[in-house]
Amino acid sequence: MRLPDFITIGAMKCATSTLHDQLGAQRGLFMSQPKEPYFFSNDEVYERGIGWYGSLFKDARGDALCGESSTHYTKLPTYPHSVERMRQHVPGAKLIYIMRHPIDRLVSQYVHEWTQGVIRASGETIDQALDNHPQLIDYSLYAMQLEPFLDTYGTDQVLPVFFERLHADPQAELERVCRFIGYREKPRWEHDLGANNVSAVRLRKSPVRDLLVELPGLKQVRRGLIPQGVRDWVKSLWQVTKRPVLSQAQADRLRDRFDKDLGKLGGWLGIELSCDTFKQTVSSNAHDWGKAGVEK
Repeated sequence: MRLPDFITIGAMKCATSTLHDQLGAQRGLFMSQPKEPYFFSNDEVYERGIGWYGSLFKDARGDALCGESSTHYTKLPTYPHSVERMRQHVPGAKLIYIMRHPIDRLVSQYVHEWTQGVIRASGETIDQALDNHPQLIDYSLYAMQLEPFLDTYGTDQVLPVFFERLHADPQAELERVCRFIGYREKPRWEHDLGANNVSAVRLRKSPVRDLLVELPGLKQVRRGLIPQGVRDWVKSLWQVTKRPVLSQAQADRLRDRFDKDLGKLGGWLGIELSCDTFKQTVSSNAHDWGKAGVEK
């Protein structure tokens, strides 16, 4: 039974889907479908058994490296059993954790949850959502999410990657990821693949709209009779067309919260990190754990 050689464990809304697709485009790498099986995190999926999980990789060539990408694995405290289950079944797996400016990640998740109907379409501003959905903050506390993985797997098996660096130099970061997972060929970033799972272009769920869109023949009629500008306007009714704006008081509160967590993360990496310095610091160079290891 094949099990993954490496797993992208998060974070949500940090280009994990894009990296998954880029890795899947390389010869000799096999990525799971679905991209996010959630096996170790979600109880109802874990109950399917390790045989079901292994079946996701049964079509991989014998010499291929296998991987999957489930952001639920770094969603504490929502899914508390991921690490212990991974330690039991895939103790030798290499783990990739992608991070992004914590407030940008939070806002992107807010938009994502709005499109999924988790956050109400009206009457719940982003400030209110932070009180009603504390996971928006929790999933941006990178040191908190990483600590149990570092305790269990050690720094040799966990690679820190930053969204901003991946955007600034995708080829170099793809090569760094591939070296880490033991891929011996030179990978190539496929620019034609583009970005995947971008929150700003997602449509809010609407069963009635989806039913109408899928009616046989309606798509051809719509394209033939309705101008593109009108179709784009209608589509915008189910999209977040303007970036949600935090109040100054809420933004200040978040910076205080995130700066404490980033200070711990930066200490592990041997760099100074804060909300104000995050983007410039992480985009300029690749960063790995300090030579002395992670001290807690």
